[in-house]
Amino acid sequence: MTQHRTNSVHEATPESMPLSENALTVLRERYLAKDDEGHIIETVDQLWERVACEIATVETLYGATSEEVASVEEQFHQMLASRTFLPNSPTLMNAGRPGAHKQYSACFVIPIEDDMQSIGNAVTAALLIHKSGGGTGFSFSNLRPKGDRVRSSGGVASGPVSFMKIIDGATEQVRQGGTRRGANMGILHVQHPDILDFVSCKTLDGQIRNFNISVAVTDEFMNAVKEDKPYSLINPRTKHPVKEVFARLVFDRIVEEAWKTGDPGLFFIDRANRACPIPAMGEIVSTNPCGEVPLHGFDACTLGSIDLAKHVRIQPGHGQYEIDWESLDQTIRLAVRFLDNVIDANDHPLPQINAMTRQTRRIGLGIMGYARLLMALGLPYGSEEAIRLTERIAHQMKAMAWRASEQLAKTRGVYPAWKGSKHEQEGRQVRHSYVTTVAPTGSLSMIADTSAGCEPEFALVWFKHVLEGRKLPYLCDLFETTARREGWWHDDLIDRIVANHGSCQGLKEVPAHWQQIFTVAHDLTPEQHVRVQAAWQRFSDTAVSKTINLPSTATVEDVRHAYVLAWELDCSGITVYRDGSRTSQVLNLGKADSNGSLSSNGTSQVRDGDLPVANPFELPDVLDAKRVQVKTTDGHVYVTISTFKTRPLEVFIHTPVEASNTEIYESFARVLSISLRSGVPVEALLEQLEKANQRYGSVASIPAAIIRALRMSQLVKDNGNGLPPCPQCSQGTIRQENCLICRHCGWTKCS
Repeated sequence: MTQHRTNSVHEATPESMPLSENALTVLRERYLAKDDEGHIIETVDQLWERVACEIATVETLYGATSEEVASVEEQFHQMLASRTFLPNSPTLMNAGRPGAHKQYSACFVIPIEDDMQSIGNAVTAALLIHKSGGGTGFSFSNLRPKGDRVRSSGGVASGPVSFMKIIDGATEQVRQGGTRRGANMGILHVQHPDILDFVSCKTLDGQIRNFNISVAVTDEFMNAVKEDKPYSLINPRTKHPVKEVFARLVFDRIVEEAWKTGDPGLFFIDRANRACPIPAMGEIVSTNPCGEVPLHGFDACTLGSIDLAKHVRIQPGHGQYEIDWESLDQTIRLAVRFLDNVIDANDHPLPQINAMTRQTRRIGLGIMGYARLLMALGLPYGSEEAIRLTERIAHQMKAMAWRASEQLAKTRGVYPAWKGSKHEQEGRQVRHSYVTTVAPTGSLSMIADTSAGCEPEFALVWFKHVLEGRKLPYLCDLFETTARREGWWHDDLIDRIVANHGSCQGLKEVPAHWQQIFTVAHDLTPEQHVRVQAAWQRFSDTAVSKTINLPSTATVEDVRHAYVLAWELDCSGITVYRDGSRTSQVLNLGKADSNGSLSSNGTSQVRDGDLPVANPFELPDVLDAKRVQVKTTDGHVYVTISTFKTRPLEVFIHTPVEASNTEIYESFARVLSISLRSGVPVEALLEQLEKANQRYGSVASIPAAIIRALRMSQLVKDNGNGLPPCPQCSQGTIRQENCLICRHCGWTKCS
């Protein structure tokens, strides 16, 4: 994005790789060490230094001298400072920071068996992992179905969904490292008798908020869908069939729910177990929260991503970009060593995880900057030429990473679970059970000033809110550079793109050739999205985290086609998100016609007599309500929000006796209440409160108190695209890499 020089936080960063203002914002908000009062106490370069030092120290476990450790530390430092490779967020947040958790991995799978002790242990494990900065995946497939007999108590079971609610509620109360709630993946096998309850569990009662959910589907089930045949639902307690249902009926429900809300995704469980090199460790039944790493129980993801866009060079004599394979190989070898060291540097919250991770030594080397790489090479995302190149890159990276693993095994030994593995059967002595993946890089890609994972750019332009209600545009730097170089840049092009849903498609000012190159997520067909995912999957040891972003006009059949195609192309899983699918009213955006002129969806001229007059809704005698406590400079203020069918209609504000602004609080509450009863969207009111707070207030101001109360109440569900606002900065979020991401402050629910 457009680069901005910055202040002292940026002083020690190598000048050859300047950080953008967006990258600095993310680092300040989430990664740089702070004192007890929240003041930043380290520079960006000191962050790289502490991480490099902590991870390089592991070299001493393998007999390295102090000089050799210092050499490795310098190599790690240069790799991080250049942002050619970045490890997952817990490593950047915690490594080398005094008093921080020595927990450097991102995600885990916790096993759950069909007894209360196992369920209770799983809840405790999730809380400890979330507190230390990780996310958790669970398979609930072993739990007996709802209504099944419980012999010990003489009662009946409440089923998997009820226990998901317990973990969800616990997650709600824990903030990772004091910054964000944990992320969970909930998986249920398609043969479980409660499968239909599970499929709709996020929409029926709205009580499950902190889970992605996926259905573990088998090849047998998918073939039954194709042939419209029945299949058996099996009680996991008795292992006996309880009934038969038509596979297509269940699949239709899955597809319809995914079209409505983005959940559930699919986890192709047979594919994951066919690819597993350590079958003696047991069956894989779950994945991490974003689905890119199927894991055994108590195993963890130790992840890091290489920025492909930083591994290009100018062709001699041509002036065009090409991939710098030698540089890429060097980064891969160093990154594999870095991640291997992270396994030993880790001290996880549970001893079972320490034991399992050191036994399997699983790492996940992934990528970011893929879309930027294609733009630099002049290849349209999703084109046949781009997919062929993708397969070549993925194949080369996998080969390079495994060579690096073999080199480490010569000096450090094979991974302990190697005995009996497929690697032993093949005669391959390697350091790791797995080496490659494609993981989410939400905040990492912002730090690296590049595109996320293997995703297309979500938009060419987005806005960041600043003081006094102003918004600054952020533009894809490659697009701007190209437009200026090729001579078709003009100053109002940004406005044209914004009005065109962040896309340059159909704008007459942008030549057709460049429209093909600079595609964004919603310019692509579902099939293009899936084929890109499949290209990366073909050479991934684990899976690929990618969201199949669909326009609001996408049909249920589009989702069905994407799900079936993902299975046919041997993906390990799939998730979709249709724009606006989680809001009752889709945001109307201007669209360019074939001449490049912007059309509007409303009337440009309205007579005074035509203006609508709202009649406030008559409140019933009984309303549901939520009370939220908010801390302000006046003390604790209690905001009570009354609702009718989940819609906020009335606000009461209770202030301390000694408060000096009681009449202002009451005035705000009365105006808000009459506005809500008159049909003004709560999001529109929040926008005005936020602008007032930005211009006149502070974090403790009256508008800020009301904003926080409405956000905390969970009654404000979206910001126009059907997704919830960022809990850190209240800006809009997007769904990318199967995760919620804020492009303003760098908050992400998953990475």
